Amino acid sequence: MPDQYCCPECFGDRGLRDNVFPRLSTRIGTCDFCGSENVCLVEPIALRESFELLVSPYRVDPDGTPLVRQLVEDWRLFSHPAMDDAHAKELLAEIFDDGDLVRKNYVPVEQVPSASLGQWEKLRTEMMHHNRWFPAEPVDLPRLRGLLDQIITASLSIGSDWYRARLMTNASPFALAEMGAPPAHLAGHGRANPAGIPYLYLASDAKTAISEVRPHTGERATIARFQLPDLKLVDVRDPRGLVSPFDLDDSEVIQLRHDLPLLERLGEELTRPVVPSGALYEYIPSQYLCEFMKQSGFDGVAYRSSVGAGVNVAIFDPAVATGMDTTETTVKAVVVEISEPTPTAA
Repeated sequence: MPDQYCCPECFGDRGLRDNVFPRLSTRIGTCDFCGSENVCLVEPIALRESFELLVSPYRVDPDGTPLVRQLVEDWRLFSHPAMDDAHAKELLAEIFDDGDLVRKNYVPVEQVPSASLGQWEKLRTEMMHHNRWFPAEPVDLPRLRGLLDQIITASLSIGSDWYRARLMTNASPFALAEMGAPPAHLAGHGRANPAGIPYLYLASDAKTAISEVRPHTGERATIARFQLPDLKLVDVRDPRGLVSPFDLDDSEVIQLRHDLPLLERLGEELTRPVVPSGALYEYIPSQYLCEFMKQSGFDGVAYRSSVGAGVNVAIFDPAVATGMDTTETTVKAVVVEISEPTPTAA
């Protein structure tokens, strides 16, 4: 069989793309597995050492699932549209030079809840309802800092234009100077900021920005467009798609896999819908996280919008954003989605 070559696009892992493939690749061309063009190419077996560490957290178990499924679900590998399970199994068999390996079922070596996740849940409850400023069981901050370092995104990689909306209270639109973060004495509790500490909340598109202000049909809004420098953001939208297990030793891979639920939980803190009556205390855990991110040297946090399709960012220093221009719009409709109604007792 002629030699086949794979590329980093097959996997969608930035550790492979940025570190492993540049070190191993000797040619540029078209990938034989995913079809990507003008990419770094290596023979699959050259990746064997890297993948041997990656599969160390799993063991063979007839009641488990195929190894490809484990790698897709835990690490978001084989994310290219062409890499369905059949193609991923073919590539993984080439990497290990073992077709039998991809036909077996696997389970994680240790199926135990994340200790870090359990610690966070205790801290979250304590901060909201018991000890706000001096919690008895603080989370492992050095470990948390190490995890945050693995989910960093540059703001310019998401987009160059960012938007903020304000509902108009009269016929006149807001001036550009009025569309930034509020002054400290007017800054209320936000998803990311404590009261009195203003952050700048922006969205990746105008529709999401308007959705975030919870408009009613017929209301008019001013939309400001901002540009950001290349900021270092903690990106909690999809931690499994950002972390890279490659170049770690086997114990670090196992630990990282166990901590992934914590990173996902942190993303939920910044995305979960909160009713206004509970905001004063339900925002406390996400405010705590963002204050820790700021203290750790990050510029802001990127998270999924709970009401729109775009990306939201909270920028810790509003002064770094440059207002460009404003536009006006009218809200034509507001869509409401509800859960399946459940019967109530008579």
